[in-house]
Amino acid sequence: MKYQKLMGLSSALALSAISLGAQEANPIELKKQLEELLRVQKQQSEQIESLRKQIDVLKGAPATPGAKTATTEPKIEALQQRVDALTETSKKSFASQFNPAIGFVGETVFGYRSTGSDKNGGNRPGGFDANLRSGELTLQAAVDPFAKGYLVLNGSADSKGEATLGIEEAALVTTSLPGNLTVRAGRFFADFGRLTFRHDHELPFVNRPLVLDQFIGGESRSDGLEASWLLPTSHYINFTAGVGTQLGGALPNAGTFRAANELTFWTHLSSFWELTPNLTLEGGLSGLINDRADDLGGALVQADGSTLTERRRKVAGLDLTLRYQPLDAAAYRGVEWGTELLFNQGDYTFDPNGSLNPANPGGAVFSGDESRGHVHSLGLYSYLATKLNREWTAGFLFDWVQNLPGVATGTAANTDTFCYSPYLTWKPSETHMLRLQYSYTAERPASGRADDHAVYLQWTYVIGSHSHGFRDR
Repeated sequence: MKYQKLMGLSSALALSAISLGAQEANPIELKKQLEELLRVQKQQSEQIESLRKQIDVLKGAPATPGAKTATTEPKIEALQQRVDALTETSKKSFASQFNPAIGFVGETVFGYRSTGSDKNGGNRPGGFDANLRSGELTLQAAVDPFAKGYLVLNGSADSKGEATLGIEEAALVTTSLPGNLTVRAGRFFADFGRLTFRHDHELPFVNRPLVLDQFIGGESRSDGLEASWLLPTSHYINFTAGVGTQLGGALPNAGTFRAANELTFWTHLSSFWELTPNLTLEGGLSGLINDRADDLGGALVQADGSTLTERRRKVAGLDLTLRYQPLDAAAYRGVEWGTELLFNQGDYTFDPNGSLNPANPGGAVFSGDESRGHVHSLGLYSYLATKLNREWTAGFLFDWVQNLPGVATGTAANTDTFCYSPYLTWKPSETHMLRLQYSYTAERPASGRADDHAVYLQWTYVIGSHSHGFRDR
């Protein structure tokens, strides 16, 4: 028996355990785990060394050959068995000990829409459709006892069926700052509102609400920095503030030089109340400002040939989520009602002639009879979901939005879009889901779009690691 090898294997076991611990969801405890593993390693080394000495003593202890055969050999054999057992323990290792936690989410949406994309404003063709909406690969691991990192790669098929892969999120998150403070940097989904930071497959219904698509641009993706502070109070209050080059789908045109007022600033204040043992309420206030959103999304050509160019954007939101969860139902029954109201103010440059003048200095894009004004828009979504049993959930989603300029043909202030969507979800397990949804979209008054009837079947599956925190409920 080579005891140096035993010591090396013992160290390998400790390192394997340390690496495995780095994959756990709470890397704040990594330092304590390291100290404990070092203590176990030292204790294990002492045990091996003690057994080695006992074997050496027994091998040379007896005075007569008979005594050695009758008394010493069984003891040596017993000690050798203990050494072998300890050796087998030290040989245990994990093939993925140096790999991050890896997961994959696949999502396909089958559908039928009664109108074409030219009439409903969608980015998919009308009629029958099968859409690989998302193929998402996630990696996450602890960097050290002070930070963790994660990466989300996503591929989505376009209207021609071609899938493009891109980095959806890649961020570093601190885990051990004092004062309940957490800082996140890189590319991430900003903490804004109730559902903007969720990926499509994590929504409680098939499609993202209309108001989030229009006011935010879908998901709240940002390249920047975000700080979150859990207030040191007996009541849960969390405050988040961030800054980045964008928030959502539209990226402001910074030109050759980006000033500080061309950055996007956002904030979110959230809280939680336990009204009764079975009833809870979550609430939040959100706000963002892009003080100088020069040429955000480009010039919007109106029906009469005039143009609107957005120069500044402000969004404010209020979200509420009420949950009824009977304690005796083992999470198999319950009711959830969620609502979010958003207010958007866009400052636009209006050019009635729609005549471009690229030589115009000072950042003014259009010539002619220019004027500036505000466009105020409201929108909300509200859904009610009832968990019927362990596998089945039924729900209803209501959408309403006052369309922004360029989203619908005609004057934005006079057009509204409503959508009514009952849906039924079946989850045979936590990693497999099918959802059937019917949506009726109505335009009021005539906006150049047609009313639309749609049926969707969403099929989602998860492979590997895929977990959500408290806010992703």
